[in-house]
Amino acid sequence: MSDESTFRPPYRVEVTDRAADLQAAHSELPAGEETGKTATVAGRVMLLRDQGRTAFATLRDGSGAIQLWANPKHTEDFAGFTSLNLGDWVVASGDIVRTRRGELSVRINSWQLLARARRSFGDKWKGISDPDLRYRQRYVDLWANESSRKVFQARSRIVSLTRRFLEDRGFVEVETPVFHPIPGGALARPFVTHHNALDMELYLRIAPELYLKRLVVGGIERVFEIARVFRNEGLSTRHNPEFTMLELYQAYADYGDMMQLTEELTAHLATEICGTTKITYGGREVDLTPPWRRASLIEL
Repeated sequence: MSDESTFRPPYRVEVTDRAADLQAAHSELPAGEETGKTATVAGRVMLLRDQGRTAFATLRDGSGAIQLWANPKHTEDFAGFTSLNLGDWVVASGDIVRTRRGELSVRINSWQLLARARRSFGDKWKGISDPDLRYRQRYVDLWANESSRKVFQARSRIVSLTRRFLEDRGFVEVETPVFHPIPGGALARPFVTHHNALDMELYLRIAPELYLKRLVVGGIERVFEIARVFRNEGLSTRHNPEFTMLELYQAYADYGDMMQLTEELTAHLATEICGTTKITYGGREVDLTPPWRRASLIEL
């Protein structure tokens, strides 16, 4: 492996397989067997175990993890591979095999360093536990904590599934203005900015409500927006001054229809993401199966 002064990362690499796809395609491969196939994978080195005449590394990409197996007989620059640091980015090509201990692996023939990690990761078992560091440096949190990556992936699916759910019921997605001449639609303190060309103060929206209602007046009977909104208020790990809000309106419907739509959407998302409408939140089991109990505010 070249030293710092001569290291030149490649401009582009050809990756043929992702970790999760390899795990799924060869899940039935017996221990100690080879597939006769090769793969090229890329990602970050999360664990590295140098055992002298052989070395194992855990490579993680955007889909999951797979083991890299290196030895002097098969692997080019074996010494360089064992000198990698945790967090380094590499691309590796080799045979798809399962070790005698049952771990699906890419037995490396060739590999290349793509980028060096300048700072070490958190504890290999606990990841990063400091809440402040996790929220301020999300890119570190995503690599160090597998649970955070799963949350991001789940959120992406939730937004996509929500869109499809509403579109299948005749709702039209729109984008309404972010700059408002008068803050409205909610009771919150807005962020204030200045429009130079118009020489006037404008406010980042605290809710998309008023513009969505105008669209209903204009004849779009079912409308929704997954909107970024801004409220100049408190800040914590559970409350952010900018966040995403789903807001929708339906002509000729009342709050009963909205209640039914809400519970159907929530149950649909739980089924798609978790595989069941019974989930655990805060150590308590919650059954999201419709219909939900109806209660007035006074009763609650």
